[in-house]
Amino acid sequence: MKKFIIILSFLFSLHFYSQDRSLEKISLEETIEIALKNNINLKRSHLRAETAALNFKATRSEVLPNLNGRYNYGVNNGRSIDPFTNDYIDQKLDFSNASLNLNAQIFNGFELRNSIQRDRFNMKASEAEAEAERQQLILDVTLAYFQVLNNQDLLKLAELRLKSIRQQTDRLKVLYEQGEGNPADYTDIKGQVNNDQSNVVGAENNLYRSKLELAQLLNINSEINIEEFQVHPELEKYSLTAEETYEASLKNLATFEAKRLRIDAAEEDIAVSRSLFAPDISLFAQLNTNYSSVARLFNQTGTQIIETGQFITVDEVNYPVRTNQSQFSEEKISYSDQFENNLNSVIGVAIDIPIFNGFRARRNLQLKKIQKENAELELENIKNQFLQAIKKAHNNMEAAYENYFILQDQVDAYEQSYEIYEIRFANGVSNIVEYIISKNNLDRARINLANAKYEFLIRVKVLEYYKGES
Repeated sequence: MKKFIIILSFLFSLHFYSQDRSLEKISLEETIEIALKNNINLKRSHLRAETAALNFKATRSEVLPNLNGRYNYGVNNGRSIDPFTNDYIDQKLDFSNASLNLNAQIFNGFELRNSIQRDRFNMKASEAEAEAERQQLILDVTLAYFQVLNNQDLLKLAELRLKSIRQQTDRLKVLYEQGEGNPADYTDIKGQVNNDQSNVVGAENNLYRSKLELAQLLNINSEINIEEFQVHPELEKYSLTAEETYEASLKNLATFEAKRLRIDAAEEDIAVSRSLFAPDISLFAQLNTNYSSVARLFNQTGTQIIETGQFITVDEVNYPVRTNQSQFSEEKISYSDQFENNLNSVIGVAIDIPIFNGFRARRNLQLKKIQKENAELELENIKNQFLQAIKKAHNNMEAAYENYFILQDQVDAYEQSYEIYEIRFANGVSNIVEYIISKNNLDRARINLANAKYEFLIRVKVLEYYKGES
């Protein structure tokens, strides 16, 4: 029982610790750091870069000669060919073969050299694409972070509006219950309370959705709470023009570098296709030997006189014909001796000359040229897209900058008006309609000011991304 209580206490401590951790507020820098570690798309881009690096290494290793060894051992029953004598035999045969093969390419129309260069460009392009994914992720996280901040501010404004209107509602409720004043004032302000309550619910929902979007970029499931962001009262005007920002993006953004490298890779791929028209020259060499269990060595041990079965007749007397015959003893040849004695080697040069291949080489070359043109068009298209996006972001940034100060003046003006109407309404001089109109004007102005502030900050971050400063 004591052990159970200890374990339960430990689990509760972990639970409260995890809750405390989830309630910690994280900065923008910490948010970006988490995203760079956890984001799935970024991890995939790194895997693609690693794959391209392995492909490059594999292509580069093809310049090395191929050296392969082979060995086999088997048992044959029945009719077969003795590998030692090449005679037909009909008995059990143990056999073995060993070989060593070398193949080295001497010339293939520079296909290997161009393939290596092509895959080197593809590897660098994949690395640049991974960097572009990193830059885009930092931008997306930053924008999502500011969106959460914006929605937090809007929620606070909505809650302040609701608190303010409830104070007036409480005052009118007392008058309503006492039968004093206009009863419609109380019902009108109750409707306004409901409207402000709905605005709070909407603001809470927008904040929740923006936090979900940020959590998705970070690839985490815990609740996100971010630090308050203090904006300097005087926003600094952006120093570069849209054209200057675009020129900086061409130099600094990894997206353009990746597209240029893809074009270089396509150019090398065309050179690889041209090599299919050139002859292929290679050097080959072989070393072979074998073993047979029926192989025998016969050693001469002497001679003896034997009858041949033929006769000669002298004076009608038959005399048998005899001859000297060599005598041999059979000796089994060892496994190692056969491998040494049966050793043979081959060396030569092979030349493959392309004569006709159904126009496949020509079609392949045309296809690679089309792919290069497509890569060039892709670069031009991405340039146009970025130029238009930069101009749009720059224009929105300037508009937000100017609008921010205009809205500041508007908020100041509506705050003064609201203070007057609030005092007049509290003293019964002004009616509920004038009060609500003044309050709504101030609320809208404050919301617009908050939106303009974050619109400016977001556009500046977008332009900094385009400059390559992510």
